[in-house]
Amino acid sequence: MRLILVRHGETDSNKARLALGRADIELNEHGRWQAQRLAASLKHEPIAAIYSSPLKRALATAETIASSHGLEVQVDDGLIEMDIGEMEGLTFQQVAEQHPHFLQAWLGDQVAYEAMPGGERLLDVQERAWQVIERIRERQEHGTVAAVTHNFVILTLFCRILGLELADFRRLRHSLAAKSVLEMGGDRIIVAGFNDTCHLEADQGE
Repeated sequence: MRLILVRHGETDSNKARLALGRADIELNEHGRWQAQRLAASLKHEPIAAIYSSPLKRALATAETIASSHGLEVQVDDGLIEMDIGEMEGLTFQQVAEQHPHFLQAWLGDQVAYEAMPGGERLLDVQERAWQVIERIRERQEHGTVAAVTHNFVILTLFCRILGLELADFRRLRHSLAAKSVLEMGGDRIIVAGFNDTCHLEADQGE
């Protein structure tokens, strides 16, 4: 199976650099443009199924891609973004002021086991996201599948695939509206592409 992992397009919260977890924020105008560019870049891919997080920003991105293939988007709750609890909507400075002890732990080596106040651990995100991948592989052993999801979901998945500790998620970056490609066969997973934003080149300097 060839799996194309896609991060949703931009929202106003992303643009303002606010912490964004499960708040159901829609794509902004620029995010809708990004989704259109994503769809155009994937138009000739032989995509057999498209899965999405239930959040509006991911679902709108997925539906834009699906429209080029005559497919219905299949929603999987396991693709939802990390529950960031009390961090939702805060700037980094506000997190530092309101939750200094958490921030210190979050920046440490044991981040995988440190739950967001009122939210999830990275380990929880990784485990449920991996279960989604396993479910998709059971349904679609061959062919190409797209899954539209979120930052922490994608980063924790790549930590597992690359054999990295979850604390090393900071060494990876997956941009808004970027896509990555995994070739999955048996126990072997090949990273065929990572954080591809070539379809957004017209975005540079805007």
